[in-house]
Amino acid sequence: MIEKRRFGRTGHMSTATLFGAAALKNVSQGEADRALDLLLEHGVNHIDTAPRYGDAELRIGPWMRAHRGDFFLATKTGQRTCAAAREEIRRSLDRLRVDSVDLLQLHSLAHPGDWEIAMGDGGALEAVIEARAEGLTRFIGVTGHGWTIASMHLRSLERFDFDSVLLPWNYVMYESERYRADFEAVCARCEERDVAVQTIKAVARGPWATTTPNRNTWYQPLEDPDDIERAVHWVLARPGIFLNTVGDLDLLPAVLEAASRFENSPGDTAMRAVVEARSATPLFGIGT
Repeated sequence: MIEKRRFGRTGHMSTATLFGAAALKNVSQGEADRALDLLLEHGVNHIDTAPRYGDAELRIGPWMRAHRGDFFLATKTGQRTCAAAREEIRRSLDRLRVDSVDLLQLHSLAHPGDWEIAMGDGGALEAVIEARAEGLTRFIGVTGHGWTIASMHLRSLERFDFDSVLLPWNYVMYESERYRADFEAVCARCEERDVAVQTIKAVARGPWATTTPNRNTWYQPLEDPDDIERAVHWVLARPGIFLNTVGDLDLLPAVLEAASRFENSPGDTAMRAVVEARSATPLFGIGT
């Protein structure tokens, strides 16, 4: 079974590996149901989804009738204004077939212009705060991608007392001194405030580039089970943080099995060997 960690101030003991429901964006209900069985088999008790993940919320909805109590359920709003976010939040609840979620997050808040709208007067943050007051969510988070997201999360944490953040973390990004410094700063701030830190893209190999995509992911993932295990263990070796699973259901078993076997980090030397052997590159272009 996968170890559990306290999900920040929420107090929920979430599995260290969370289910990233982007993997359900264009699969059948049967495939989604088999994924649920796999999650239950490994004891995964935390699902992260979003309206932008295609049909993911619709695929999760039927599970909730029997399994709502088994999962800490998180979704997001990618809208930037209060009115649009309010509408999207209610649509998500309908699609998920629930009266409320545990965590509602501002989705992909990395662009400064989007940030100003969402965090300003009449912005999406107001709708999320309103949803919490109405009992539609218990906690509020913020997510994002890219090289600047760690510094943007620091800005977001100054603006509002979020309960969780989500951002990329893998060995290639770790090798960027600037991103590593920003990531460490976010983790330090979150530790001070008891804010949960979720990570994504643990098993990203890089952009598809000249390789023909053969996976249900917008990026090229690591595929060798040994590579996946090293990457998963390297992320989980950092105390207190959480790893979101891969966006391809065929690779989900390898990620969950690796997480179940986690004991310690493979070390930076082993990860550098994976990077070199697989020609892994930065997912978001060249970092600084």
